[in-house]
Amino acid sequence: MTIRKDAEVIGLISLAHSSSHFYQLILAPLFPWLKLEFGFSYAELGFLMTIFFVVSTITQAAAGFWVDHSGPFKVLIFGLVTLCTSAIILSVSNSYLVLLIGSALAGLGNGVFHPSDYTLINRRVSAPRVPHAYSMHGISGALGWAAAPAFLVSMTALFGWRSALLGACAMVAGIVALLLMRRRVLLGSVEEQAQEKLNKKQQSAFSVSFLKLPAVWLCWGFFFLTALSLGGVQSFASAALRILYDLPVALSTTAYSTYMLASAGGMFVGGFVAAKAKFPERVITAAFILAGGLSVLISLAWVSGALVLLLFTCMGFGVGIAGPSRDLMIRQATPKEASGRVFGIVYSGLDLGLALGPILFGMLMDWHLESLVFVLIAVFLWTSLFTANRVVSQRQST
Repeated sequence: MTIRKDAEVIGLISLAHSSSHFYQLILAPLFPWLKLEFGFSYAELGFLMTIFFVVSTITQAAAGFWVDHSGPFKVLIFGLVTLCTSAIILSVSNSYLVLLIGSALAGLGNGVFHPSDYTLINRRVSAPRVPHAYSMHGISGALGWAAAPAFLVSMTALFGWRSALLGACAMVAGIVALLLMRRRVLLGSVEEQAQEKLNKKQQSAFSVSFLKLPAVWLCWGFFFLTALSLGGVQSFASAALRILYDLPVALSTTAYSTYMLASAGGMFVGGFVAAKAKFPERVITAAFILAGGLSVLISLAWVSGALVLLLFTCMGFGVGIAGPSRDLMIRQATPKEASGRVFGIVYSGLDLGLALGPILFGMLMDWHLESLVFVLIAVFLWTSLFTANRVVSQRQST
């Protein structure tokens, strides 16, 4: 029965998480149509994404307190409903201001997922299956990223971009309905709820004492650095590949999708690795050294166009393997009573990195330094290893 319950909890949380990543790309695939209809500049369109991640960064840091105070399920439902509302507002946009409001609202909804999801996993999934839960959680996010362009572009081609956004709203509304129907599983047993209420009385949900822990800020730094690297992959790696290797546009664009699918496969394998590994930081170190090395090799333009796509795919697999071990590392460094707050603060580094990364890598592209895009991706991955290993040393010293 425990296996069945764990599987349902993991499935429900992962489904909700996929919508978060889907909405991170709710506008980017529609930029060509928005530019055509409204005449916005690329800078104006890009700023819509910046607003999304800035709001999400602030929300994520604050949402952890709300999670520890009110419980993760209520906060998760709020996030999903807010995403639905943002899609409706975006679908009726008739000005740049309305698009900004919709994008900011989507960022608000996106910001609550990680503290909610990880608190639910830590509370509702039995300990032996937590690494697998982290694995599926990461896979669902990668699949959400991969699904968004395909869904939005195909829907826009058939029905227009406004209908595509309403379709995205309907999809998340269905997830809300499912979670409400199965809320008993996520809310936990009467005994679990009673114990959590007791824990909340013993430790204020608004206590900030956890901020004194160096491990929390080292984890934040780890996420910030890896998100800068991911920002380069998401924003300009495909364009840099096209220029460096003279690839057709269709082939270079496909490279990102294969990267994310390989990353999802890596996360699946990484769940089994993390379940067996006693030292998650060693898994992260091996995976990032490999992925960074492949990125540098790609930057040298020594291989053929066909082989570089294979290297880029292997790079995604390597980064994906580290995902469950990364989350396990944070769990080990997290005070049990402050799970939501810690994951909220730590994952705000992810959103901040995703907000700043495209700007930095865009500058390299403007300066025609395409090879440095892949060098810098590697540098950020390797630099993050110093923070990961410092987390372990801090944990051992306490």
